[in-house]
Amino acid sequence: MPRFEQRVLLGSLLCALPGVMVLVLMALFGTPGTLQIWGLVVLVVIGTALLARWQFRRIMFPLYTLAGLLEALREGDYSLRGVQGGALGDVVYDINALADRLQKERLEFEESSHLLGKTLAALDSAVFVFDDASRLRLLNPAGQRLLDAARSQLFGRSAEELGLATLLQGPSSVLLTHAFPGQQGRFDVRHAALRSNGRGGTLLVINDVGRVLREEERQAWQRLLRVLGHEVNNSLAPIQSMAGTLASLMARDALPADWREDFRGGLDVIAHRAAALTRFLSSYSKLARLPPPQRRDVELAGLIEKTARLEQRLPVRIESGEDLHVHADTDQLEQALINLLRNAVEAMLPGAGTVTIRWTRDGEHAVIDVEDEGVGLPPSDNLFVPFFTTKPGGSGIGLALVRQIAEAHDGGVMLVARETGIGARARLWLPLASEAH
Repeated sequence: MPRFEQRVLLGSLLCALPGVMVLVLMALFGTPGTLQIWGLVVLVVIGTALLARWQFRRIMFPLYTLAGLLEALREGDYSLRGVQGGALGDVVYDINALADRLQKERLEFEESSHLLGKTLAALDSAVFVFDDASRLRLLNPAGQRLLDAARSQLFGRSAEELGLATLLQGPSSVLLTHAFPGQQGRFDVRHAALRSNGRGGTLLVINDVGRVLREEERQAWQRLLRVLGHEVNNSLAPIQSMAGTLASLMARDALPADWREDFRGGLDVIAHRAAALTRFLSSYSKLARLPPPQRRDVELAGLIEKTARLEQRLPVRIESGEDLHVHADTDQLEQALINLLRNAVEAMLPGAGTVTIRWTRDGEHAVIDVEDEGVGLPPSDNLFVPFFTTKPGGSGIGLALVRQIAEAHDGGVMLVARETGIGARARLWLPLASEAH
């Protein structure tokens, strides 16, 4: 029997002790006189009352303590603790443990809420949370800037009043041009259903993609202008120098005997650098004007074998794979493979070796690997940057063109070092042709 129940039972028996003792005495000594009976009655009543009061205090005071602790928990005050021991020591221990747990969970909740608030405040995306009645219950500073209003003017207002109802009713993810009170431009809009406390709600996230695109465009222009400036300066500097030399030579009163040879040599330098600049601009035009792919069903094995035969400087070993078909532009895919094979061969020249090309299936993609036995990858992260090259006389558009073709076909390309042996591996992947095509 639990300890508290034992104490209650013992106390109840003690309350009956005076009456029992009187009955025992009467049984042993006989019935006393009237006056003695009334004296015994008074003693029994007083004794029983004292014992009842003692029992009441023993039972109710611990219950008062428990009631106070539970009231504190109900009011959210988890700092109070009961003294363990006594009649309800086990219950007090459990309530103290519950208070410790609730206090810890509240601290974790407050820390999580603080972290969530900091995270939402740091986001550039506008975040809105609406309840089941489509009234605003949460937003971050980016959302406030987007609506250009004080928080007190936004909370509790409906999506219709805020001008966001059409966004909640549209597709769950959409890219559109929109004008908000605080900003206009191109936005990525996403929304999803939420549930909290058994009630529904909606999360709305609006991201300004126009700003991101403008920043990417600015960086792309900066990279392009750096490359163009470098290449143009490389051509104009010797042209300007040689033109100045020829001008000073023509300014002499008496031309030297070898002035024809000097003029011919100077004009050769100018012509050579002008031709190099023309080739560079032609390469840029080729990269910038790549047309959209004209896709059709292409048998991969036949295209690879035909492309491999075009390379005559070093042997190309073909490791045949399964019969795979891709939905691609034959000319563009052939050009991409030619560029990869050319890079692999030039990585081994003027030495010797073998270039290996293979194809495999990886899920819903066809993967083409071109391996060489050259010196390996150069230490640079700019291999796919247009006009960047590590080869003397290179145009720097080969790999950039391959990546542009691969991405136009919903694929990709990467360069990695070989796991075994020396050299590098170029990997090109494209989606397999489906039966619908």
